[in-house]
Amino acid sequence: MTWILMLAAVLLPVAAQADVLTGTVTTTVRAGNQPAPVVVYAEPLGGAAPAREGKPVTLSQRNKAFAPRVLGVPVGTVVSFPNDDDIFHNVFSLSPGNAFDLGLYRAGASKSRTFATPGVVRIFCNIHPQMTALVVAAPTPWVVTTGPDGAWRLDLPAGRYRLTAISERAAAVTADVAVSGATSSPPLALDESAFVAVPHTNKFGKPYPAAAYKQP
Repeated sequence: MTWILMLAAVLLPVAAQADVLTGTVTTTVRAGNQPAPVVVYAEPLGGAAPAREGKPVTLSQRNKAFAPRVLGVPVGTVVSFPNDDDIFHNVFSLSPGNAFDLGLYRAGASKSRTFATPGVVRIFCNIHPQMTALVVAAPTPWVVTTGPDGAWRLDLPAGRYRLTAISERAAAVTADVAVSGATSSPPLALDESAFVAVPHTNKFGKPYPAAAYKQP
């Protein structure tokens, strides 16, 4: 009997953590286009999400591009921006509530930013207009970026949640779900078919000089 009780004591915490929510985001795109990565997060209904900062995350600058291009992080996460190129970069954002400017820094250097306010943050380089990234600072610890096929998974306690899915080319969509054990998400569908890329401004809110677009 003793060994049975000991086994139960070991298995019960595992069972309590076994709830998992999975799904696949479907995206409508224009013919010939590939869908953008999508961030999915779950907010508990009927109560506040636990305050739990995410582990520090790296968003590199490499080959005049951000890698990864899209990040989903819990609010309060520190994101580092190392410069892995052999040229200068200047990371900034003008997004309301999360505007920042890391200034100019050289190859091999790194600066960081704490995303303390929930929101969608569009990030650029003040020197290279082709460099863009999207960080979603989610008001919950349960946040994930989809794979190339749109699939995603969240491990979270049983309960009722509101799901949000958003990409850099589509408006957010939401759906409610009750999670108990292994649960499949209700459909989440984004529409990027109307997306049109437009030039963004530099950190001063001005157009980039024409020469910036001609850099190799």
